[in-house]
Amino acid sequence: MNALQAFWLYIKDFNLLSVILRLVLSAMAGAAIGVERAAHGRAAGLRTHMTVALGAAMTAMVGLYAVQVLGFDSDPLRVAAQVVSGLGFLGAGTILLRRGGSQIQGLTTAAGLWTVAAIGIAMGIGFYEGALVATLAVTLILSIISRVEFRMNRQRQRMSVYLEITSVNAVQTTVATLKQDYGAIECQVTPPRSGTSPHVGIEALIRMPPKVDIEAKLTKLSKLENVVFTLQNF
Repeated sequence: MNALQAFWLYIKDFNLLSVILRLVLSAMAGAAIGVERAAHGRAAGLRTHMTVALGAAMTAMVGLYAVQVLGFDSDPLRVAAQVVSGLGFLGAGTILLRRGGSQIQGLTTAAGLWTVAAIGIAMGIGFYEGALVATLAVTLILSIISRVEFRMNRQRQRMSVYLEITSVNAVQTTVATLKQDYGAIECQVTPPRSGTSPHVGIEALIRMPPKVDIEAKLTKLSKLENVVFTLQNF
């Protein structure tokens, strides 16, 4: 057995060096995935993914410690299994229903957190190979595949806008124009954000064709009859 093989078997075993290595690698794996989420302005970003991965790894090692060091007669992965169900609550917190429940946001982030937890567990039990390959795969999915998906969905992409019009008498005409010329759906009348009476607000999802600048689209909308100003909803 050469030195490399001996070192590999050593870090596969449960000892101080392997504990440190597993915690460090799990945090780094979480960071690799979290940095992409943070770059896109998601609530669950770099720190969240790092701590989830680190916590999952630590939970997995608690089970190993209880069995291998303390001699408990139990399943070493029993504690780690609770991470999967527990992550459901954290993942649910990243999912938002927006615009009357018609659009769901945060599913990718929630799935990422769940995967990060699985990677942390794998790292915690010493399955370095699987954890590292999974980290690489998720990073590629979020960075490269997401661009392909964006281009595929670009043709049917929609943007949420807010328009403020002069009065309630102009609502019907404005909504009809939005539906006919801009493919708007779910137009909703709201109180005016400017607080100016008798202005009325309209929120709508409009069609956003490829290669169309958002500012140009908003400028065009603001030139509609009876429209006071427009802005993009976030």
